[in-house]
Amino acid sequence: MDALLSRLFSTEEEELYILDCMAYLMVFMAACTFIALLFENVPYGRYSTSKYGLQINVRFAWFVQELPALLLPLCLLLRASSSKTSLLPNQLLIAMYLCHYVQRSCIYPFLIRGGKPTPLASFALAFVFCSYNGFMQIRYLSHYAEYPTNWVTHPCFLVGSVLWFVGWIMNVQSDHILRNLRKPGETGYKIPKGGMFEYVSGANFLGEITEWAGFALAGHSVHSAAFAIFTTVVLASRAVAHHKWYLAKFEDYPKSRKALIPFLF
Repeated sequence: MDALLSRLFSTEEEELYILDCMAYLMVFMAACTFIALLFENVPYGRYSTSKYGLQINVRFAWFVQELPALLLPLCLLLRASSSKTSLLPNQLLIAMYLCHYVQRSCIYPFLIRGGKPTPLASFALAFVFCSYNGFMQIRYLSHYAEYPTNWVTHPCFLVGSVLWFVGWIMNVQSDHILRNLRKPGETGYKIPKGGMFEYVSGANFLGEITEWAGFALAGHSVHSAAFAIFTTVVLASRAVAHHKWYLAKFEDYPKSRKALIPFLF
């Protein structure tokens, strides 16, 4: 891995510059995505359509598209020079990232019940994003990120870590609620109840947004911030679309329930 990286980047300064550029590009892509999502929902799940190409089994799609976000970072950690991984702040931030993607790539796909196939276009874009972001986050944290010696007791790190944990729990719990809406053999959609679904239609999305916002606050870098911004753009749009869909489909849908932010929006 070191040999490959040395061919790609002549100096560490050049690699860090490229990592920074990758983060700024992700922010730019978030802006472009925001505009695109004003006109079209992300075409997977209940919005899946064959016009975006070959339909792929949903379990297979989730497993394969998320896997680079786990395997590529592990390769970087195990096979490349990682001069910063002995530092506690870096270790904890890397652990946050890996904890999410172990669950998302190795556990979540195999718990899915039913689910519509994923279009090839959505699958390919997710695969590219997970590869891109996985390299950017872990290469920066393992080789370049420097924090003050007392960073783990800094308010930004403490608050960010709590937000990450709360978001992770919210995300996992909400996925569990959605999986168990249908009894074996049942089809169709139901109104989700329990947990943060009592307050918002996109409880699972709120959980993941909170998770990566906390990660960005604790990581305090343009790379983690770019990831949080991109995630918020995509998932907030999806939460709004879900909320409108629920209101249109169910006459008895709770009118006090908001799309994404309890009591507000």
